[in-house]
Amino acid sequence: QMGSVDEIIITIEGRGGHAAQPHATIDPVVVAASLIQASQSIVARNIDPLKSAVVSITQMAAGDAFNVIPQVVTLRGTVRTLDEATRDAVEARLRDLTESVSRGFGATGTLSYLRHYPVMCNAEIGVERAVAAASTVAGEAHVTGDLSPTLGGEDFAFMLNERPGAMIMIGNGDSAPLHHPKFDFNDDAIPWGCSYWTTLVRQRMPLA
Repeated sequence: QMGSVDEIIITIEGRGGHAAQPHATIDPVVVAASLIQASQSIVARNIDPLKSAVVSITQMAAGDAFNVIPQVVTLRGTVRTLDEATRDAVEARLRDLTESVSRGFGATGTLSYLRHYPVMCNAEIGVERAVAAASTVAGEAHVTGDLSPTLGGEDFAFMLNERPGAMIMIGNGDSAPLHHPKFDFNDDAIPWGCSYWTTLVRQRMPLA
């Protein structure tokens, strides 16, 4: 239902120097630019088109002065996948590119690949029970048990790896999406959520 969440930290070290004498340097900014471009080929050219993966470089830190080519550039970002084989393939390819692209410019590149959350998989029986409880509360017309997977991540994945179950999404109405600066939690959803949980308990508790 939701993707794995991995953090990537790429360190590129060249040879810093004066921006007016670039021939005497190995510019890690140029290396970083090439690597960012190359990393976007992983999903497009190395992953089965029927699989899902995202490689997003979201941060770049380099230099302190406008007229100095820095010694080091740091890139940060995230990788998302929906299965472990794809996850392994993306990591391996990104590591190869980091090292080979950097080496091609005479620099060195290292990748730190941190696996945070696993893929989150709902159990079929968990979905059935969740849909039954939600339908009792909101009516069948307002409930679906067939959502498309998303590459957003969720730490509840650890729980589902230990015990079969399901994660539900109650919904927030017509609002800005999560992580958007204008996102505002809809307090009107609280009674619906409480009703769902109490209904689920009543349906699953054995009769005394």
